[in-house]
Amino acid sequence: MTDTTPEPTARPRGAGLQTMRRVAPYLWPPGDENRWIRRRVTLALAALVLAKVVSILTPFLYKAAVDGLTGEARDDGFLLAVGAVGLTVAYGMARLGAVAFGELRDAVFVRVGQRALRQLALETFTHIHALSLRYHITRKTGGLSRIIERGVKGVDFLLRFMLFSVGPLIIELALVTVVFAVAFDIWYALVVVVTIWAYVTFTFKVTEWRVKIRQQMNDQDTDANQKAIDSLLNFETVKYFGAEGREAGRYDRAMQGYEVAAVKTGQSLAFLNAGQAMIITTGLVIVMVMAARGVMAGVLTVGDFVMVNAYMIQITLPLGFLGTVYREIRQALVDMGEMFGLLGQPAEVTDRPGAPALRVTGGEITLDRVEFGYDAARPILKGVSLTVPAGQTVAIVGPSGSGKSTIGRLLFRFYDVTGGAIRIDGQDLREVTQQSLHDSIGVVPQDTVLFNDTIFYNIAYGRPDASRDEVLAAARAAKIHDFILALPEGYDTTVGERGLKLSGGEKQRVGIARTLLKNPPILLLDEATSALDTQTERDIQDSLRAMGRGRTVITIAHRLSTIADADLIVVLEQGRIVEQGRHDDLLLRGGRYAAMWARQSAEEEAEEAAEDAAEDAA
Repeated sequence: MTDTTPEPTARPRGAGLQTMRRVAPYLWPPGDENRWIRRRVTLALAALVLAKVVSILTPFLYKAAVDGLTGEARDDGFLLAVGAVGLTVAYGMARLGAVAFGELRDAVFVRVGQRALRQLALETFTHIHALSLRYHITRKTGGLSRIIERGVKGVDFLLRFMLFSVGPLIIELALVTVVFAVAFDIWYALVVVVTIWAYVTFTFKVTEWRVKIRQQMNDQDTDANQKAIDSLLNFETVKYFGAEGREAGRYDRAMQGYEVAAVKTGQSLAFLNAGQAMIITTGLVIVMVMAARGVMAGVLTVGDFVMVNAYMIQITLPLGFLGTVYREIRQALVDMGEMFGLLGQPAEVTDRPGAPALRVTGGEITLDRVEFGYDAARPILKGVSLTVPAGQTVAIVGPSGSGKSTIGRLLFRFYDVTGGAIRIDGQDLREVTQQSLHDSIGVVPQDTVLFNDTIFYNIAYGRPDASRDEVLAAARAAKIHDFILALPEGYDTTVGERGLKLSGGEKQRVGIARTLLKNPPILLLDEATSALDTQTERDIQDSLRAMGRGRTVITIAHRLSTIADADLIVVLEQGRIVEQGRHDDLLLRGGRYAAMWARQSAEEEAEEAAEDAAEDAA
């Protein structure tokens, strides 16, 4: 009984029942719109019952045919009248009928199972997007994808096998036991019961023993997969540091742990299969010896002997299958438990019931004594108050860790403030829907990440219902239209994973075009040019200024030269506003901003001098 089914990991007592309750609604959902699902399940169960009834009757036809051929038929009824040939044909038809009803059951139920998979996959995908940025920052992409993949497959398996394998198997074993007790005597039934009990007990106990081994194997598999994906996502970094060998060694160490656990799993599986075979064979031999003695004593016919053998073979196959199904069900429950655990992760930021949509009348943004910390023990913003008038540009500057980007994340409501409030046109962000808030704010981040699709798709992502002319107009406004037309495939050019086929400046322009197409009343520029070279930054600054006209703009900046013309500059330090005013006024004060400006100006002058010297030397 070779079985390569992966072993289940450990589960808390009662967790399997909870998981089953989560799956039940997919099998028998309420509502008139789901009536077709309940009809299909009912029809599938009817086909299952017919298949089992025919399966139990089949050995009787086999026995009658043998008795007819050996001349031992003892009654002159129907079985004797149809003759041995007719009984043989009936036997064949019965076997075919059992298979046909089984296939009908699967054909009817497959749509129910696939619908459940689709619904669950969509529910999981949607829930992951609803989780907070905090969760996504700390997640392991490779391990997460494996949890979802195994969980969805587990649901598919459980829906099919719990309904159409375990239940029917129990019914079939009970019916065979009753047949043995009625057609022969209680001792035959007792041997069958003891064999089944020994087989099931041995299988369950050994499988539970193997659980710890499988836990190690699963952990190593997830770890190796996560390391592989993490390494591939950082392909360029690996190349920069010549770390291909280091990454291969890191992956191999994870796979080595998987190999050790897999060897233990294979060896314990061999022990399990050998024990199962011994128990089944012992029960089969005992019953066959009893039947053979009955034939020799003239109590039973040769047909009875054959029927006993047929029934024992008939229960041997499903018992062998029970071992596989039990292990797969245990594994499915584990995998589903992990996935439902993921679904149970609470969303940190949620809409309050009945929340209205945000109404942007002007775009005034107010930070009212805002407090926030990613960790309660380490506050980031400490009572920040700021007003961004409608239609104006406010720049936020300060050293790393001062809380600049945190303000942008709170404005987009990736997190909720822990104290104070943020309002847009007087409306607290926590009191409006997240969708309406996101629709009202356009973000150009430091590093624009693109989908592995065409340039057209990435620009149109800003507003999927936009016409082609509108997409092209956005590209022209972002000063990237001519570059796109120069590409061999134009707007149909695929940008590669995360946009790696484009330069940093080209990606930023695509991001600007995407935001322009969205046409939001509020803009958040989160160090949108700090990762670019000086010349590219100057070029893109023109596009950003044009994009900000008529909108409320918050610019989070590192290079002060890019925000000198802002309506208001706010200097943030250690989570507090230490200065604010226009560029010229802040320079005259000679405070923090003036010191930062002097330092950056000196650095830029030194860089320009070095570039000029390099050009002269060339």
